[in-house]
Amino acid sequence: MTRVRGPVVRRLLAVALVAAAVAGASGCARTADAYVGPTPLPGALDVVTTTTFLADMVRQVGGAHVSVLSLVPKGGEVHTFDPRPSEAWALSSARLVFGNGLGLDDWLTQLAADVGTDGPIVHLGVDLPGVDYIIENGQTNPHLWLDVANAEKYVDRIEAALVTADPSNAAAYRAGHDAYQARLAELDAWARTQLAALPAGNRRIVSYHDALPYFCRAYGLTVVGNVVSAPGQDPSVQEVQRLIDSIRSNGVRAIFSEAQFNPELARTIASEAGASVVSDLYTDTLGDSPADTYEGLVRWDVAHIAEALR
Repeated sequence: MTRVRGPVVRRLLAVALVAAAVAGASGCARTADAYVGPTPLPGALDVVTTTTFLADMVRQVGGAHVSVLSLVPKGGEVHTFDPRPSEAWALSSARLVFGNGLGLDDWLTQLAADVGTDGPIVHLGVDLPGVDYIIENGQTNPHLWLDVANAEKYVDRIEAALVTADPSNAAAYRAGHDAYQARLAELDAWARTQLAALPAGNRRIVSYHDALPYFCRAYGLTVVGNVVSAPGQDPSVQEVQRLIDSIRSNGVRAIFSEAQFNPELARTIASEAGASVVSDLYTDTLGDSPADTYEGLVRWDVAHIAEALR
């Protein structure tokens, strides 16, 4: 393929960024959580989470004994979230709050202080025992949960926090925890089997933002680069050209973008580099069924990644 540089790359990048901006402006409507779980019992513990996948984890452990609201709605962007007054009000009455921490949802602490939240805040990803954190440019990558083994550690913390906040239902929380952990162990084994079958030469990928390093480390893939350094930060022409060169030199077969981001820039880069684009992964948010639970999210992503890299 002919190498494309200078004004041509500049023009392609400009077109892609304009398309992304227009689509983002027209697609910012918020929708409710796709999965609501069992109907909460009277007197259920009011829990607020920052994201939909954390809300699902809490529901799986707590069942009908918890009433859970995710501040960031399905399809929302947690990194740049701007809460509405109704969402802030819900946080003010929460008896227990779960976030991820590590830069993913750091707006939570100030928002909770602003609305006078009395319930304890649990940052599930912070100081997680036994985790080898991935640190780049002095920043700890927060996307731990995409390695299912780390998600199991989140579930341990969720159970402990629920038992502390609502000890009268401790037995139910422990039962929910144990059943969920058994399913997650099966999920982890399934993911490893699916991705272990990929040819060695097809295991290099590019992601839209830096969401997949724990996933790739756990399941034997390598991240060659990212389309953007962080959500909302557009790359320079030079960064785009370096990524195109890296895709070519590493034989990357696919760029993986997420459903909450506009895929135009990824498609532009892929067309120049000779790669394909998968634009409907879920990482920071749940989607519609079958990706409307954490387990469904993982199965969806693994299946789409495996298909693109075969």
